[in-house]
Amino acid sequence: MNVIKKLFLFKNLLFAFIFNSSLLLILIIGIQNSSIKKKVNLLFNETVELPLSFVIGTSFISGSLLGSIISLDYHRRVSESN
Repeated sequence: MNVIKKLFLFKNLLFAFIFNSSLLLILIIGIQNSSIKKKVNLLFNETVELPLSFVIGTSFISGSLLGSIISLDYHRRVSESN
């Protein structure tokens, strides 16, 4: 893989990380006065009561970050096969 392709992948990964980090910061600032709290049921335990907007927001942000990483991996594999 040449330097230009590596730089392109690094730039896209950095953009996705910065964008999702800024969304998380805005989410944390925005839920300061949230009164609706829910517990998240995991396989064996429950979490502490968290604001519902935080649970929904973090799942959206983590999905966005994972989607961008998977997309970058797909583009890397396609470019290697050519």
